[in-house]
Amino acid sequence: MRNAWRIIYVFALINTKRFFRNRVAIFFGVLFPLIILFVIGGIFGGGGNASFTTALITQSSTTPATAIATRIERKPDVFKLSKTVRTFAEARSAMAKGTLDATIVVPAGFGASASGSVPSGALVVYYPHANAQEAQALASVLQSELEPLNAPYEPVRPPYTVKTEQTGSRSLTSFDYTFAGLLGFALLGIGIFGPTSVFPELKRQGVLRRLETTPLKIWQYFIATAISQCVVGFVTIVAMFAVSILVFHLHVIGNWFELFAFLTLSVAMILGIGLAIGGWAKDQSQAAPLANIVTFPMLFLSGTFFPRYLMPGWLQVISTYFPLTPVIDGVRMIAAEGRGLSGVASQLGLVLAWAVVIYLIAFRVFRWS
Repeated sequence: MRNAWRIIYVFALINTKRFFRNRVAIFFGVLFPLIILFVIGGIFGGGGNASFTTALITQSSTTPATAIATRIERKPDVFKLSKTVRTFAEARSAMAKGTLDATIVVPAGFGASASGSVPSGALVVYYPHANAQEAQALASVLQSELEPLNAPYEPVRPPYTVKTEQTGSRSLTSFDYTFAGLLGFALLGIGIFGPTSVFPELKRQGVLRRLETTPLKIWQYFIATAISQCVVGFVTIVAMFAVSILVFHLHVIGNWFELFAFLTLSVAMILGIGLAIGGWAKDQSQAAPLANIVTFPMLFLSGTFFPRYLMPGWLQVISTYFPLTPVIDGVRMIAAEGRGLSGVASQLGLVLAWAVVIYLIAFRVFRWS
């Protein structure tokens, strides 16, 4: 038994070294998931603050006009003002080209008042047809900016108001919700595309055929491969967590030990899919299409890039039983909602069930050549 585990250790070490000597494997296994993380994180990691690429054209010199223009200019995180657009004609041209979301015009006479009357005026938001939703959001933001100017002229307290109270519970931010899906995407790349690209190549070179003549057993080779892929997987996982926490302010409120225990089992389960496909396929022409057929439904239906609650009810029920779905849901529940392993019992059970089924298939279909 000691010799059997020594063989496993040697092959796990060989497989790990082979991975880290392959620049292409490092790129797709470690760097590519980080690139996707930066792209998606840049979209969803902004804390939910709306921002608009606009131009500000002031045609009034009254005190209120100057005041509202100053308020807009002092919020560059919300109003990304163009520094090159000076006239409305230039703004219209920029909106037609798609370089501006909208144009804010402070019209002539804004803030002016007749003798004894209250000053008035209306900001005008010009927008192209394709940006109707952005224009409505921009108008709402501008209305809130006008409240300090309106306050002195509204001395009467309204009889009906809205009161807000914080519940004390933590809700998911957009990035908190999305991160689990990105992690699932990375695990798919590590567990499926790794073996499905390596095994057919080893068969083509005759490496596996030579291994068949040695005392090496299939179960030993599978365990060695699983150990090496888990090492690679945790390099990627640690890198993604580090970037998400430092750059996008991800808050992990669950237990780290339970989270990584769940991830270890998930990596091993997903790896079984790659072992089954790569072990069965004779060459890359068989492995690649089958890997895509298995992977794409999980990418789009397991909550990887968009939440499953947006799907029709019947599709949600079907996708619940995909291998990747309990992984993403379990990571989200532990990391973002603070649940323990007992709180993700159904997800843990699905992962274990899939692991048993997948590895039985992998052992059955594996061939050395």
